[in-house]
Amino acid sequence: MPTIQNLQSFDPFADVSKGDDLFPAGTKDYIHIRIQQRNSIKTLTTVQGSADDYNKKKLMKTFKKIFDCNGSLIEHPEHGEVILLQSDQHRHICQFLIEIGLAKLDQLRFMGFKCFCLTEV
Repeated sequence: MPTIQNLQSFDPFADVSKGDDLFPAGTKDYIHIRIQQRNSIKTLTTVQGSADDYNKKKLMKTFKKIFDCNGSLIEHPEHGEVILLQSDQHRHICQFLIEIGLAKLDQLRFMGFKCFCLTEV
């Protein structure tokens, strides 16, 4: 009797845990961008894992100025410094980080998946 493929469990964060050849799992080379729902219509965008070479406070201020949104920088005990921005800003963040050369498209992760919001130029 054939098995039904739809009933098997699927882990959307599996690619984060196993890593790839260029960036092994557990390294800080990935920049994770996540969207969190605050209430029925408001969202929150979090950015974590950017390089330590860049000042995250200045990066957050630049995000606020360019994207015309409010934000803050928090210190998380497990993830380090995390940038919080109002509303869904993941497309703007991906584009900005690639334009300034802070990250490559392969380094950006959107909620555990590779960021496909932009096409590589």
